Amino acid sequence: MADQDLACQLVDSVREISGLPECRNAIRKMYGNLMRRVKLLSPLFEELKDTQQQLDDADIKGLQDLISALNLALELLKSVNDGSKIFQALRIEKTAGKFHTVTTKIEEALSQIHYESLNLSEEVREQTELVHVQFKRAKKRMDSFDMQLQRDLALINRETEPDLETIKRLSEKLHLTTVNDLKLESVAYHDMVESSVGYPEDCIEMISFLLKEIKGCVMLGNPEIDMEEGEKSVMRHRSPVIPDDFRCPISLELMKDPVIVSTGQTYERSSIQKWLDAGHKTCPKTQQTLLHTALTPNYVLKSLIALWCDSNGVELPKANSKPGRSGSECDRTVIGSLLQKLVIGDSDEQRSAAGELRLLAKRNADNRICIADAGAIPLLVELLSSRDSRTQEHAVTALLNLSINEANKGIIVSVGAIPEIVDVLKNGSTEARENAAATLFSLSVVDENKVAIGAAGAIPPLIDLLQDGTPRGKKDAATAIFNLCIYQGNKVRAVRAGIVTPLMRLLKDASGGMMDEVLAILAILVSHHEGKMAIAEAEPMEVLVEVIRSGSARNRENGSAVLWSLCAGDVRLLRIVKELGAEEVLKELSENGTERAKRKAGGVLELLQRVELVDMVANNG
Repeated sequence: MADQDLACQLVDSVREISGLPECRNAIRKMYGNLMRRVKLLSPLFEELKDTQQQLDDADIKGLQDLISALNLALELLKSVNDGSKIFQALRIEKTAGKFHTVTTKIEEALSQIHYESLNLSEEVREQTELVHVQFKRAKKRMDSFDMQLQRDLALINRETEPDLETIKRLSEKLHLTTVNDLKLESVAYHDMVESSVGYPEDCIEMISFLLKEIKGCVMLGNPEIDMEEGEKSVMRHRSPVIPDDFRCPISLELMKDPVIVSTGQTYERSSIQKWLDAGHKTCPKTQQTLLHTALTPNYVLKSLIALWCDSNGVELPKANSKPGRSGSECDRTVIGSLLQKLVIGDSDEQRSAAGELRLLAKRNADNRICIADAGAIPLLVELLSSRDSRTQEHAVTALLNLSINEANKGIIVSVGAIPEIVDVLKNGSTEARENAAATLFSLSVVDENKVAIGAAGAIPPLIDLLQDGTPRGKKDAATAIFNLCIYQGNKVRAVRAGIVTPLMRLLKDASGGMMDEVLAILAILVSHHEGKMAIAEAEPMEVLVEVIRSGSARNRENGSAVLWSLCAGDVRLLRIVKELGAEEVLKELSENGTERAKRKAGGVLELLQRVELVDMVANNG
């Protein structure tokens, strides 16, 4: 029968999905949730296959739509389980949207099937209805992301050089902790570069950069590890094609000593030097006039070339070193020239110089030290009040990049930059506001700066950015607000500036991708009396209970912490929690949550028991 054919196709689809391997990348939670729910539909399809019952048109349409939805699910699950783990992490928001689309299609197909009229066993019908409820719940809210992973990727993408702790966290969260993990990731990266279809250049560049950094971190943590000769030869049989980015545009050979010219293009040092020595004043690739002839070592690309050679069994090219020239030196002549433009140049020259300093400060730690030592920070702070929006953007981003250096944080604050940065946060362009928020976060790592930043009026414009910024801007604002509110006085400022209302709006908008940040901020604000009162007035109990029921482990932990703080000493809120049926959810969390979540959930359960006892005594009396 045609009905049985449909059921057989569904059984085969579930079996194929169930046979997929475990996912070990940033998508693993979404991957696991979808696979688990689909597997739970298997008994329904097995019974439909065995029954001889005639199905009506609506049921047949539902099964046909289910086949289409499960085919999409299979295709999606296969796609995210292959390839680069770093790539999957970088595109997690886009992938989450695809998972949400597939989940919606499955739920809509299930909604067309009349379980009660089918010849199903009671057990299978109950399980199917339960799974359908899970799909309905998942349809209403997208899976949350790992907040720390997203924050680390955002910080790196914002032109900052990551510290060792950040890279170590990424290594662990992406399951790139062994030599074999790194080799597989290198192969995936190599395949992406070879195909170069559908992958943006900046994405390829970011994967290369992170892969190099993670490899360095793994090797640093395990100095005794070395690649076995057999491992190094894994890809030799493939006759690897040299990625175009690794070839000099002039010689077309693999670069040994890549350097950057003023237009941002990279060349082999010996090739571009011959070009310049011949009297040329332009960039060979773009034909733009060179602003200067200084050559800046491209350390990142050099490391990537070394990583690629190592992964592909290619002998690392030897560079011709120049005596008396250290590879880690910054070009003080270039920096001095740029500072001169900041002081006496016209507006166009100032804009250009600020942009070049921004890029130099991004590249490496030596440049950040040299730029600060040359006296650039006060000049960049002056440019924060420039009427030219692009100049202002360059200046605030240069300060952001310089602030990575701990000593530079003190210089930036000492020259009175905080009020100027806050003014950019209030009145600048979108990019300038976002990078101003990121700069304030960077400066607020120093505890005394938290007080100064709050006193300078940073919190209200950060709240504005939290509400009307781009997705990246909202995350920048949330990260800065969270860090500032570690200081007790800033909690009051945030509450009185009206932060609770937008936080609750974001908390209820599951599709906004801000759940992690919002709950972290609420958990820190609720520890202050005024914060607790304001959050309680916003009627958060229903959404908090839902977070504890279906959120990520971190969100359930923060949600239970907020719930416990609100309920302590407030019988009215405890009764609301009881009416919402939260006891079963809290019991489950007290058994299976994180250690902190277990304590908070257990604390709320104890408070509920006391209320029940008081009510019982009152009723008996």
